[in-house]
Amino acid sequence: MNSKPVVAILGLGKMGSAIAKELSAAGVTLQLWNRSQATTDQLVDQLHSANVRACATAGEAIDGADFVLCTFANGAVTHAVLIEDASTLENAKTDLIVADLGTSGVDVARSLAVELSQRNLGFVDAPVSGSMATIASHQLLVMASGERAAVDEIAPLLLHFSKKVAYLGEAGSGQVMKLAVNLIVHTLDAAVAESLALATKGGVTPEAAYDVFDESVIAAPFVKYKREAFLNPQAPVAMRVDTVSKDLGLITNLGENLGVPLAVTEAVKGLFAQAQAAGFAERDMATILEFLQKS
Repeated sequence: MNSKPVVAILGLGKMGSAIAKELSAAGVTLQLWNRSQATTDQLVDQLHSANVRACATAGEAIDGADFVLCTFANGAVTHAVLIEDASTLENAKTDLIVADLGTSGVDVARSLAVELSQRNLGFVDAPVSGSMATIASHQLLVMASGERAAVDEIAPLLLHFSKKVAYLGEAGSGQVMKLAVNLIVHTLDAAVAESLALATKGGVTPEAAYDVFDESVIAAPFVKYKREAFLNPQAPVAMRVDTVSKDLGLITNLGENLGVPLAVTEAVKGLFAQAQAAGFAERDMATILEFLQKS
């Protein structure tokens, strides 16, 4: 592999764009593609680097690349782009390593591992834990699984925007761990919303309640960095309600497949489904508080 690799990033939403910014700043050569060409062009203009170029197709982005980072919203899109579109990988280098950084689900990860292996390409299942701020501060956690050699080869690239690449075993194990982490994230989000709804209904101001959260035993990093989102409905959207619902579906399906009862998660899944149906789908997960207050 080249000492200065060429990297394709497929999917330029919040996470993909943030990663592109960090890799561009590190001098990495980038070939970018998004399903919306306007989004790609806008990011390339913003980065304004001779090492970054926009591509019209996923196949063009992958042509000549040493690594591919996929950051799509769900596994169905990832699989469709990489596998179902026959043109995407037709010019891929034989030593290409594809990493999926999204929450795609265990079945998709295992399927991609098999299908890419059949094309003699490497695959790393590499979902991440963190936020846009943790990408910028290089504090993202990568939960990697797949062939150990492929993980070791791509790890230096991933460490340009993360603090650790944790190796978890065969492909799919990264997705299992990411879903286990998100189980806590999403139930904690619902618990904070219910707690604030209860406290404010009882006469405590939201700010005072959150001050107590910050000083109490529940002051987890998630609780701290979601403060603005809970207290300011106009705060930027970090994770949408419909994305949370997608994750919770993957989590409960995994629990069912493994025979693990997930009663709390099922209840949270129902709550987010109600919020989504009530028009909160595109709003931040913290707006579950507003949904509860209006119910």
